[in-house]
Amino acid sequence: MKKSIYIVLGGLLTLGFVSCEPEFDTPIDEGNFYTTGDADMSNFVSVGNSLTAGFADGALYITGQENSYPNILAQQFALAGGGEFTQPLMSDNLGGLLLNGTQVAENRLVLAADPMTGNPLGPVRLDGTPTTEVTTSATGPFNNMGVPGAKSFHLVTPGYAGLNPYFGRFATSGSTTVIADAVSLNPSFFALWIGNNDILSYATSGGAGVDQTGNLDPSTYGSNDITDPNVFASVYSQQVDALKAGASGGVLINIPDVTSIPYFTTVPVRSIPLDAATAGAVNAQFALYNTQVLPGLVGAGVISAEEAAARQINFSAGVNFPIMVDDDLTDLSTILQGPPFNLPAPIAGLLGQLRQANETDLVVLTASSVLGTLADPSNPQSVIGVAVPLGDQFVLTGVEQGRVSVATRAYNTTIISLATANGLAFVDARRALAEVANGGIAYDGGLLTNTFATGGAFSLDGVHPTPRGYAYTANLIIDKINSTYNATIPNVNIGEYGTITITNNGN
Repeated sequence: MKKSIYIVLGGLLTLGFVSCEPEFDTPIDEGNFYTTGDADMSNFVSVGNSLTAGFADGALYITGQENSYPNILAQQFALAGGGEFTQPLMSDNLGGLLLNGTQVAENRLVLAADPMTGNPLGPVRLDGTPTTEVTTSATGPFNNMGVPGAKSFHLVTPGYAGLNPYFGRFATSGSTTVIADAVSLNPSFFALWIGNNDILSYATSGGAGVDQTGNLDPSTYGSNDITDPNVFASVYSQQVDALKAGASGGVLINIPDVTSIPYFTTVPVRSIPLDAATAGAVNAQFALYNTQVLPGLVGAGVISAEEAAARQINFSAGVNFPIMVDDDLTDLSTILQGPPFNLPAPIAGLLGQLRQANETDLVVLTASSVLGTLADPSNPQSVIGVAVPLGDQFVLTGVEQGRVSVATRAYNTTIISLATANGLAFVDARRALAEVANGGIAYDGGLLTNTFATGGAFSLDGVHPTPRGYAYTANLIIDKINSTYNATIPNVNIGEYGTITITNNGN
């Protein structure tokens, strides 16, 4: 069954593959006269998280930083008289991090190629030992204040440099904040894109965190928790006020629906192929659970009839939904060990929060490495998704998606309200990503989609853009700056930017 999943993924990797080489050579006509209008781009500062830093392929590395959307913007601003733009560049293109010589962050992903045919095989980590030592400070100041991993409240957290090695590399002191360092640069114009991680870590962990809505103390949050919308509104307002104080203007970017990214759209939720005989054998194993255990629990008032219906397990000939753990269901593991069921602890634990996935669920990209494999290599019956449930961390359920959606809408309401109130440019990244995900965005000679590896928009981590995706983002921002500040800054040619790297070694 694992082979079948790889075939699905392999098909995505081989169809319509996009080269990393520029497709066009259509430079901007420098004979035109470009202006920044009412905006002063002499000292552009961009603040945010990994999306601002140029993170891609699961790592931060030089080429990714050089193709970050703020750096692309600065290059276009320069055509209209904009100033120098500096970034805290990594030491290499491997992307890993060292802490006192010990590697603490993985190298970037590349698409491995068959040495005989050149056909892509799948994402692998690039070989090599990184040279970026986090205890060695990069020499600033830096206009790109993008900090991978940062949530909204982290930008105003004193001492965050000691918690995040990416910020620790270029923070002016151990006690400063990201916003304080950004404001100390006296930006003439700014971009702010923050809030993605306030929901993204919850989503990519399959909802393993907690929705902290109602908890106004972010110091008590776990790393995978959803940030309370009021906390977001408070810190985001502080950041906008601080950045705009001495600036001619700025641009605010909202939060896309994370469920539109390849991390959640690549692995089909219906992914377990079974023949009729195997399906029948598996159904026999769950017959007592379906016909006696679940009705008995309803009769005892332990679960509702609706929950019992959701817990029914049924396989058929063809491609099936896997069984999974759902931590929003009633935990029956202790109850099933007692009378009248008296099930052994391992079986009771297996059934504790068990159900079969459905069309409302999203399976995460990393599930492709475990679906259909054996939980116990010595037991050929222990197929994950059939006899052993897929872990909760591999599935973002419909309920969990609802929590993410509610928070996203609240954050975006804050962002557009502050943009309007302060006369700032506003970029609707949520709408733009939806267009990429639903049919794609056409550009000269191509189509930008969210298809994993081949769509051109997203890197191999399934979350962050490729250089081409960042170029598209830069154009969205340029368009809004032009319309808001009477500027005539030129767009970039998206086709001139690369996508993913096919290699098996080198850097």
